Amino acid sequence: MIVTVTPNTALDVTYTVDGLRPGGVHRARDVRHRAGGKGVNVARVLRALGADVRAIVTAGGATGATVESDLAAAGIPADVVPIGGETRRTTTVLADDGSVTLLNEPGPRLTESEWQTLAAAVRARKTDVLVCSGSLPPGAGGYAGLLGSTPSILDTSGEALLAALSAKPSVVKPNADELREVTGLRDPVAAATELRAAGAGAVVVSLGPEGLLAVTGSGTWHAAPSTVLTGNTTGAGDAVVAALALGLSRAEAWPDILRRAVALSGAAVLGPLAGDVDLAHYQAEQGLVAVSARPEQDTT
Repeated sequence: MIVTVTPNTALDVTYTVDGLRPGGVHRARDVRHRAGGKGVNVARVLRALGADVRAIVTAGGATGATVESDLAAAGIPADVVPIGGETRRTTTVLADDGSVTLLNEPGPRLTESEWQTLAAAVRARKTDVLVCSGSLPPGAGGYAGLLGSTPSILDTSGEALLAALSAKPSVVKPNADELREVTGLRDPVAAATELRAAGAGAVVVSLGPEGLLAVTGSGTWHAAPSTVLTGNTTGAGDAVVAALALGLSRAEAWPDILRRAVALSGAAVLGPLAGDVDLAHYQAEQGLVAVSARPEQDTT
């Protein structure tokens, strides 16, 4: 089983508008709501692929109740940790010019008891791969306390990422900006190598339309899509994490994992909401992704 952990669960609200003008009045053509947060999106993608997955989430207040109901309606098995605060909302604005604007609330403060309940829920699950995703809400104890000997993927940023490296996650997945922020290095291979030296088993870097860079103990690879797609990019990184989790659970070789990850990322861009994937594109694209070994390999 793949278990995803989302300490800062959200209700995702997506507006579709003709154009986004600062200071202007906008009339949304379409408004959609669904349970979100990065780990929830990962679980939704894995569910669409038929994988055995369970989401561990926090939920509080009326918004939390809506999140819990949506997870049940989507058929996503979940362990829900009740919290006293109101579950946050995240807002995505999709404009006809292709721009994607996000407004992310920080989330409610967790008590020590709530965090310990979340950690206990993680420990109680027999897990093939553990995925810890997203920002940490105020009061959270940190991802290092959730990671153990189970193969794991960490997808977060900033101090939350750096603090968890001591727990030696199997894979960390920053994007290029997040990687530069925590290392101060502009060269992504050098920056990824630094994270490996700090404890990460492998580093997979999202390069946007240029694909993925993977710096691992067995080699360094770049995987590129066959074409550049436009659409809703908010769930693309979560689709990458879903592919990584599936690959780790099957002990696949890195080039095969990266082909799936790039194809699934593109399929997410074509989906209307974060967590949706275009399965036809995913199936067709896997054979078209170009994976090349980089000479700057790190095998330490």
